Amino acid sequence: MIDRAKKTKSSRGSRAASRGKFEIRIRRIYDDSSAGEGARFLVDGLWPRGVRKQALASVKWVREIAPSASLRKWYGHDPEKWKEFQKRYRSELQKNAVAWKPLVKAAKEGAVTLLTATREVEIGHATVLREFLKREAAASRRLRASTVSR
Repeated sequence: MIDRAKKTKSSRGSRAASRGKFEIRIRRIYDDSSAGEGARFLVDGLWPRGVRKQALASVKWVREIAPSASLRKWYGHDPEKWKEFQKRYRSELQKNAVAWKPLVKAAKEGAVTLLTATREVEIGHATVLREFLKREAAASRRLRASTVSR
């Protein structure tokens, strides 16, 4: 019975990805993990305080995808700088495809969870990253579909 439930959840994730709906969640690193999170990526540039590396052995740390130190320090989670931060961080991401392409690939294959230590997730870099990854995954799917139909 349990095996059937697991199979159903995983097939649901891949079916959604095949339809172009990419399941990319954001969770705080300090929250308990739950079933169905799929591939888990720590997307912060700095290791989270108080977390042992052994506790995150199954998590891939992609620190290169985090905002640059200068952008992070400039922003400082100031809500008044949020719109400008989004533009600047997207610009950094566009120049760093090597860092985000593996996450797009993982999103096409199933659920992905972005982990961050940020307290204010709504105005954090992981929110910008999630939308960026969804757009890139959809764009690469459209590109592949137009290439095949020729």
